[in-house]
Amino acid sequence: MQEEKERVALTSIAASAGLTLGKVVVGMTSGSLAILSEAAHSALDLAATIMTYFAVRISGKPADAEHHYGHGKVESVSALIETGLLFVLSGLVIWEAAKRLIGTQGHLVEASLWAFGVIAASIVVDFLRARLLYRVAKETASEALEADALHFGSDMWSSIAVLVGLGGVALGYPLADSGAAIVVAIFIVIAGWRLGRRTIETLTDTAPAGAAERITAVARRVSGVVAVDRVRARAVGAVVFVDLVVAVSRTLPLDRVAEIRAAVARAIKAVMPGAEVDVTTEPHALDDETMLDRVMVIARNQALAVHHVTVQTIGGRLSVSLDLEVDGALPLGKAHEIADGLEAAVREELGPEVEVETHIEPLQTWGLAGRDAPDDRVTAVRDALNHITAGTASIGEVHDVRVRETAEGEIVNFHCRVDPALTVQDVHEKVDEVERALRREFPGIKRVIGHAEPRAAREVPR
Repeated sequence: MQEEKERVALTSIAASAGLTLGKVVVGMTSGSLAILSEAAHSALDLAATIMTYFAVRISGKPADAEHHYGHGKVESVSALIETGLLFVLSGLVIWEAAKRLIGTQGHLVEASLWAFGVIAASIVVDFLRARLLYRVAKETASEALEADALHFGSDMWSSIAVLVGLGGVALGYPLADSGAAIVVAIFIVIAGWRLGRRTIETLTDTAPAGAAERITAVARRVSGVVAVDRVRARAVGAVVFVDLVVAVSRTLPLDRVAEIRAAVARAIKAVMPGAEVDVTTEPHALDDETMLDRVMVIARNQALAVHHVTVQTIGGRLSVSLDLEVDGALPLGKAHEIADGLEAAVREELGPEVEVETHIEPLQTWGLAGRDAPDDRVTAVRDALNHITAGTASIGEVHDVRVRETAEGEIVNFHCRVDPALTVQDVHEKVDEVERALRREFPGIKRVIGHAEPRAAREVPR
């Protein structure tokens, strides 16, 4: 794509140079102000296309330490310079044409075949060049090539005006040439105005038309996005930089938030290929959050582990109780400060009248190095578990017993089968009873983890 832009810019230089030379020669020999103004216009085009070529080459460079958004705006600067030159040229042409129209001394204009020929050839070349430049500019979003296309397009229409002026001179109306020159100048002003307005919009970071609405609509359709709080977009060359802030539920885990952020970026790039998208997420409290959700968010924001959260309404007053896990090696005073901070945060969120009770317990051990206990120890623990569950109809079939020795004591894992009709709460209580009974029998065991599995329906005792 970059190579095609440079190739088209180079051919534009050759076309402008040829047209300029031909118009200068014919304009000087014929004395036609319209043709001379066209020659000046073409000379300006030649200078502009040279600038365009170098602007296109520079704009294709990637971002670096000094230009974090790339070099795309070099094309805009080039287009702005071309705009200024267009206005200067139109002013000079109008000034000279006005002097000829109101002057007392006539100006001999020769409407020769060479004059008609060079203008006709100019119209054909301008049409073909403008068509090619518009196509490549659209494909590559190149402002510099679009500026060139505007130049050649305005050249074509102004050349038609010159052709009409020469026809008027040939028919005996010498002032038709000056009138055609003014028409040429008007075309130049119109082209400059169109180009200048678009270039200034780019340099002042004007958002592409309709971009904010499209981006907002796309982002809102992504699952997990609650609202779109802010959208910013600006074009730098062929790249549109998008910066948006979307709201997500504050109860979501971080990995889910990251997935939403990536999904929003993909959705926007699907409708705006080549866009550079930066998505920021902000947590929002939703109307359908439960009290449990709100308490868990508070604990998570303070990097605290809580469980067994109970929310009750007693006599019209909200009561929250929870288990807080802290490092078992912490002094009680320090642990109590942590609990006080959590309780204060809960009251700040739910209201100062809320009753909050925290049960402090040691954080579960993790990262301990250990080894499997001897087989006879595993056998003893398995036998004890079978004995404990023997008198219980709803729990039994102990299997997959593992005993690991660590520096802080033994850790036991076991599986058992239970009546599938029991509730989760009932199963939890019964397994807890088994765990407590095993620890009473073996005080050296630090922790017991029981995994309950549903017993097949036909195995449930009657």
